[in-house]
Amino acid sequence: MFTPWAKFFSSPEERVLLERGIDLALAEDGPDLTAQAVFSADTRLEARLRVKEDSLVVGLPVIGVIFRRLGTSFVWRPFVREGARAPAMTDVAAISAPAAILLRAERVILNYISRLSGIANLTARYARELEGTGVRLLDTRKTTPGLRLPEKYAVQAGGGMNHRKTLAEMLMLKDNHIDATGSIARAVALLRERYSPCPPIEVECRTLDHVREAVAAEVSRVMMDNMAPELLGRAIALVPPHIETEVSGGVTLENIRRIALTKPGPNFISVGRLTHSAPAADFSMTLMP
Repeated sequence: MFTPWAKFFSSPEERVLLERGIDLALAEDGPDLTAQAVFSADTRLEARLRVKEDSLVVGLPVIGVIFRRLGTSFVWRPFVREGARAPAMTDVAAISAPAAILLRAERVILNYISRLSGIANLTARYARELEGTGVRLLDTRKTTPGLRLPEKYAVQAGGGMNHRKTLAEMLMLKDNHIDATGSIARAVALLRERYSPCPPIEVECRTLDHVREAVAAEVSRVMMDNMAPELLGRAIALVPPHIETEVSGGVTLENIRRIALTKPGPNFISVGRLTHSAPAADFSMTLMP
């Protein structure tokens, strides 16, 4: 079960980031001079939001956030449960608002819901490939600038898990950090000297020697990054059970199950494609007579 929208965006900082993204989307459109000329200020319209293909429906609560940012009176009601799958040509929500503002909000609403539903659809396809393996699916930070949180919410809706929302949630040592300090052991020591308590530490490893060094440093998670398939099982076998393992890099729908079934298998597989390559789902908005 994924985290409900209100809980996912429960902190003031997360709500501010969500609202900033919506404000930017509205600012990009500017004033709707066409609608302002065609409709009087007191004209109200009702519209139906429709999904035009079989799809998970994700992001409906953004409707209320958008209209609140526009500072107008509105009423909206869902016809399907957030995160549920709906068949093609299903009306998923009704919206009533001042005509000019409703039409100004239309594209922003569709862009958000189409994008988030598309991410959830692709995530669900990857998650199905992992069924029965015990391996958990993670996203990455390869998200659309300004849409990090909504996109990670959509990953959860599709059956995935969030790797980390910010750089502070887990400290990840990459090649550049390790090269700058001289070794994994030195880099880990610097983190632990700097932060008390120290957040969990993950280390990207590309060789068996890197894995051995990360294990010796007692990090929280070892990531096998773009590791050759013939090394993967050997690398995971070097990691004791109390340290988590993650596989990342080059993961596709065609090979994710094979990776998950590696013996011994990883705890996690992370997939950047969930957010950077998901096709948008097809939604439309139609005015009611």
